[in-house]
Amino acid sequence: MQKVPFNEAVRAIRKKDGRFDADAYVFLRDSLDFTVKKLRGEESEEHRHVCGPELLNGLREFALNEFGPLAATVLENWGITCCKDVGDMVFQLIEVGAFGKSDEDDPADFASVFDFDEAFREPFRPQRITSVSARPSDSPPARGMTPKSDESPKQTLN
Repeated sequence: MQKVPFNEAVRAIRKKDGRFDADAYVFLRDSLDFTVKKLRGEESEEHRHVCGPELLNGLREFALNEFGPLAATVLENWGITCCKDVGDMVFQLIEVGAFGKSDEDDPADFASVFDFDEAFREPFRPQRITSVSARPSDSPPARGMTPKSDESPKQTLN
């Protein structure tokens, strides 16, 4: 199959299925580039293939690097709310000829690889303190927290 220019492929997909923003496809392509570079280094274009879970994990890392605590919000705004959505986009791009695939590739490869909420929000949630440790007896008290003694200091006036 003849490779279709990426922007043309995205336009064709979005005419049939408008679930995902055009920027989501661009981000997916950039995530693929990020993942390939991370996994394969500077190898040639012919070694570009990655499996579904590899792409998803690369997309997660790339999104967290690019958007930080806003990663989940940005992806949701583009229509991506779960791993299956990424798989749907990949196979749409395969169908129109913008991405290639191996015989082993399957949309099921993208199902439930990780939970989006956990992956994109959990790293930024405040940590809860589950127990308060007692202050060691040999350390000085916190400022303003000097314990009162049984005896009051005697003041003398000169």
